[in-house]
Amino acid sequence: MTTQNAPASMYRTTEGLGLWEHRGKVAAVGIGHSPTARRWDGKPETTMGANSILALRKAIADAGVSPDQIDGLVIDPVTTTGAYWPEGKPIPMDVVNAYNTTGDPLDGIAKLSAEWLLKNMPELENVKFTMYGTGCMSHAIVVAAQAVGDGLAHTCLVLKSWHNLEGRYYQGGANAEDAIDGTSAISRLWGTPASYGTALQFAEYCRKYGKSHDMMAPFMANSRRNGLMFPEGYWAQHRPEQLTPEDYLAARWIAKPASLFDNDIPIMVSAAYLFTTAERAKDMKQKPVYILNHASSRGRPRGITPTLDEVEAETGKTGRMLYEGAGITANDLSFENMYDGFTLFHQFHIEGLGYRGMKFGDALDFYQTDISIEGPNPVLPSGGNIGSGRSRFWMHTDCIQQLQGRAGARQVTGVKPETAVSGGPMPLGGNFTVWSASPD
Repeated sequence: MTTQNAPASMYRTTEGLGLWEHRGKVAAVGIGHSPTARRWDGKPETTMGANSILALRKAIADAGVSPDQIDGLVIDPVTTTGAYWPEGKPIPMDVVNAYNTTGDPLDGIAKLSAEWLLKNMPELENVKFTMYGTGCMSHAIVVAAQAVGDGLAHTCLVLKSWHNLEGRYYQGGANAEDAIDGTSAISRLWGTPASYGTALQFAEYCRKYGKSHDMMAPFMANSRRNGLMFPEGYWAQHRPEQLTPEDYLAARWIAKPASLFDNDIPIMVSAAYLFTTAERAKDMKQKPVYILNHASSRGRPRGITPTLDEVEAETGKTGRMLYEGAGITANDLSFENMYDGFTLFHQFHIEGLGYRGMKFGDALDFYQTDISIEGPNPVLPSGGNIGSGRSRFWMHTDCIQQLQGRAGARQVTGVKPETAVSGGPMPLGGNFTVWSASPD
């Protein structure tokens, strides 16, 4: 089977498109998560492929459908942001041969294809539509939502998986060389341009608005608190330690003003959702959560990293696109679950949304108020990647669960959960979704 990347026509990237043509006609119903781990232990039953199968089967069972009803599968085939299989390292053929193989022995271990999944999940015999939303779960979600809306599939699984192999995180490609050429010699000093770029943007943010890194402490403590109430998350499962403001303020710098805790922790984990039409969702096990709109940022910086002005312009545009297509305003948001893998740009996202009336430069002061799930202004009730580990999907799971009323201990109580937004990763180059408890 040959699975193609989603075409540009499936993304909403500009203003002026009006209401999304499938507003309220696509619903998320089932959710499935694998256990988390810091790294792969080398066993067949704990590979990234095995986690993927487990998450998919849990999502199917959670929705209360039979596998033969499923006709679509959208996945992100990129299973990490940095780890590669080192050249010359023996491939564990006992692990490879524990599953039905494709032409690539690393399929299911260090990468993932739709072909591998379907070969190892024979119960998905009626899947006719497959597509890749490459980048992260936020990407796969908008592709799946558009696919169901367009009638390419009526009951579609959506999957994102991560592996974290032994060795340093960025161990392949240009990062494995003794020297890096060209502009990457500047932009990849710390392995990824996002880390140092975000630090530069945040430093300019603090200078422009008269803020400080210390003002992030309440946000960090709140995120970890919420994450510890997310039973599927890494910190909740393995290290149930509350991060205090004092811990955060004492952390060593990574790329000043970004400290150790301003970066999420890489883990192994998979998550899956089941999307279907609003009509079919009525007969499924869980309460439907309707998709009102999706939007994608495709902004390009003029230089090697975005400036603060470029970030603010793009996040403002993203907010306008989301509200326009969903037919709502910022006042309609019950809560937000925007990406936080580098915590220092979370406020860029929510300021662009105008969340709770924010203007640019307001978020750090907002963090000093009650941003808990019990208060009137909940921020990142999922705990995000900082609260549960690097997956880029906790935010989406939480939106669905909150609106279904089954977020457990972290259920928002300060407001009635009716409409929410999630997405990311980057302020320039992200994909975002508006969720609602009602199709109207």
